[in-house]
Amino acid sequence: MLERPVEGGKTKKSISVDQARELPEFFSKSPSQAKYRVAIIDAADDLNLNAANALLKVLEEPPERGVLFLVTHAPGRLLATIRSRCRRLAFPVWPQHALEELVRNRTGVTSAEAARIAGMAAGSPGQALALASGATLEADQLAQAWVAAPELDRTEVMAVADKFRGAEGQERFEILMDRLIAAVKLRALDEGRSGARWAELWERLSELPDRTAAINLDRADVLAGALADLQRTKPRA
Repeated sequence: MLERPVEGGKTKKSISVDQARELPEFFSKSPSQAKYRVAIIDAADDLNLNAANALLKVLEEPPERGVLFLVTHAPGRLLATIRSRCRRLAFPVWPQHALEELVRNRTGVTSAEAARIAGMAAGSPGQALALASGATLEADQLAQAWVAAPELDRTEVMAVADKFRGAEGQERFEILMDRLIAAVKLRALDEGRSGARWAELWERLSELPDRTAAINLDRADVLAGALADLQRTKPRA
């Protein structure tokens, strides 16, 4: 698995060429049990230019009994020479009933809870299972409360931000930002034609997690800025 490394609790902004150069050595080894060796790059969008060129060399001479999965959220950003050597596999969103069944079978939650989680997951099975965890549901409830509340409790916000330190803190930050972005998007959809301000806020917030990781911004400061932007978006009484 190649992905952006985490050092000192902070995620690097890209997958490096040194990481990509591990692929030839990996594929040169014989599989110990299965017939194939499998490498996953998640996401290929995060490869820097040198890493992308190193990957291209592997694709130009595909390893025998080797499989490469390139996860990408923006295929057009990949090098054309990489795209031309890959088969594109699209993964459509799951229907609501399938997500509900998955959550019930994997987690044992009630039908009502499974329906709520499936509705929040936007067709993603991975997101649905993540939402079924207590921490994610708690973050979702907090994000929805912040979007709905006329004013925010500064003491509560500071207590939440204080838990953003280290690797575990990064995960808490990412989960909370994900649910805050989702709550704002839902508000924009509920507002309909009058939700332009909420839609603009959603666009701004959607950029924050990647920007935070890319240039190592302070996560507490990012949350404070996001919530200040949220408050400015809310209608005045």
